[in-house]
Amino acid sequence: MCGIVGYVGSQSALDVVMAGLKRLEYRGYDSAGVAVLADGGLATAKRAGKLVNLDKELAERPLPSAVTGIGHTRWATHGAPTDANAHPHLDNAGRVAVVHNGIIENFAPLRAELEERGHTLASETDTEVVAHLLAEEFSACADLAEAMRLVCRRLEGAFTLVAVHADAPDVVVGARRNSPLVVGVGEGESFLASDVAAFIAHTREAIELGQDQVVELRRDGVTVTGFDGTPADVRAYHVDWDASAAEKGGYDYFMLKEIAEQPKAVADTLLGRIDGSGTLSLDEVRIPAGVLREVGKVVIVACGTAYHAGLIAKYAIEHWTRVPCEVELASEFRYRDPILDQQTLVVAISQSGETMDTLMALRHAREQGAKVLAICNTNGSTIPRESDAVLYTHAGPEVAVASTKAFLTQLVACYLVALYLGQVRGTKYGDEIRDVVRDLSRISGAVERVLETMEPVRELARSLAHKNTVLFLGRHVGHPVALEGALKLKELAYMHAEGFAAGELKHGPIALIEEDVPVVVVVPSPRGRSVLHDKIVSNIQEIRARGARTIVIAEEGDEAVVPYADHLVRIPATPTLLQPLVATVPLQVFACELATARGNEVDQPRNLAKSVTVE
Repeated sequence: MCGIVGYVGSQSALDVVMAGLKRLEYRGYDSAGVAVLADGGLATAKRAGKLVNLDKELAERPLPSAVTGIGHTRWATHGAPTDANAHPHLDNAGRVAVVHNGIIENFAPLRAELEERGHTLASETDTEVVAHLLAEEFSACADLAEAMRLVCRRLEGAFTLVAVHADAPDVVVGARRNSPLVVGVGEGESFLASDVAAFIAHTREAIELGQDQVVELRRDGVTVTGFDGTPADVRAYHVDWDASAAEKGGYDYFMLKEIAEQPKAVADTLLGRIDGSGTLSLDEVRIPAGVLREVGKVVIVACGTAYHAGLIAKYAIEHWTRVPCEVELASEFRYRDPILDQQTLVVAISQSGETMDTLMALRHAREQGAKVLAICNTNGSTIPRESDAVLYTHAGPEVAVASTKAFLTQLVACYLVALYLGQVRGTKYGDEIRDVVRDLSRISGAVERVLETMEPVRELARSLAHKNTVLFLGRHVGHPVALEGALKLKELAYMHAEGFAAGELKHGPIALIEEDVPVVVVVPSPRGRSVLHDKIVSNIQEIRARGARTIVIAEEGDEAVVPYADHLVRIPATPTLLQPLVATVPLQVFACELATARGNEVDQPRNLAKSVTVE
């Protein structure tokens, strides 16, 4: 979710770019930089940390006046958030500057090729290889757009690239694959950005780039082609939001935007995790395979929503690896004197990487000799730094306090850890792992389909805004989904909400069932766990017989639940263990809409913080 801005025109490029980057600060970042074309050369400045650090650098060492420039706010993926790893990145001659969002999966072999040809790379990033490749191609063709097309045809992964060259004045070139990039068209000036918020103060006329397209910006217009060089059809549109709304991409709340971003976030978390032979390759997992083969127990520690991800991960880890797995609330973990040793793998899950309860739990685990693997969304944060290994979720910054896309990407990361353990320990064959990874790769589209059918869920939420209680039931992996649905309602709607294992209903909670109380039931697939499906249908009958209002989440084609559902929410059929990735989404939409109907602040609920840095 890095921020990109490019400009060519007659205004001060540095002023336009810096103002655009400031309007993109909401996206989150850990370093920033700019480059301008001036006096026949390139001038750059970049600093780790917030834009204020870059402002200070520019005040102390001003860049020359220029009318063409690019800028970037980086959310670190490859390499720590340092001055050297900040964008823009240059070639060895300092003639090309490149900024980049996304992940270039094949950067390692490309880097090796460049080094063999005598190039010296100064950073740890995947981005820098593009600057060097562009320099080579430009020296042969003297056309920056053509050089970009040639380079892009060699790249694998998801990326947005924007570049300038000292020998191509008044030109900015951009490229897009699976990562957003939008053009702004003004009078005698052109803009390029990862979000229209960056240039909406200057123009509301925009062009949305399509997949695998290259754009060349000049003062008098833009040219768009495919990676193969053929002219591309583009969609021009008028932006009718104000600047503050544009920061949220036209959504009323960041949470709505982040719910909508979940298909891409899920896909991004899978990027680069499996090599050409179908073998899982988790580069950040630095624990030797021999150590993982000796693991006798997995313990997951987490808080809140991340804890629910851990509860789901337990099913996958035990099923795919046959290693016992415990899931612990991080706040309770070290106070109960847990049994840990060198054969224990502790998995610490945290969106921010700064959750104090989880940090203290992992420190205790390491003191006892256990290995710690962190699942985190924030590069360079404390929990990954203090762990033996880390798997980053690549969800991008999550602004809303109530977690949505971070939760789904944590689930994907947990599944990858479970599969990796199964691969290393030999409990899963390669073809079995490839089958699951294939199923995971289809989840992004399934989540997209769910999001397209949510209007009835919103209507239902609005109709329940006057209620005081909503109950949630689930079985197997549906139980943690029920817990997460209840938590979202507590966080956002300030309502009493409880999640139960459906089998426990008869052991006490059924006393809560009364006339018209809303009960949300997450139904497992009838294909994968038919016995569980039959039992939860019986649960639905029990609560409906007592007058409850049944809200049933069931997969497409499940007709057995139809007679007992007052409200039926369909989700795409998915393998049983992966169902939480689609079943959770309607509950997020439900909670967000209900909170809105009650007049609550959706993005910043009362008494809550995004990162809990106290015990």
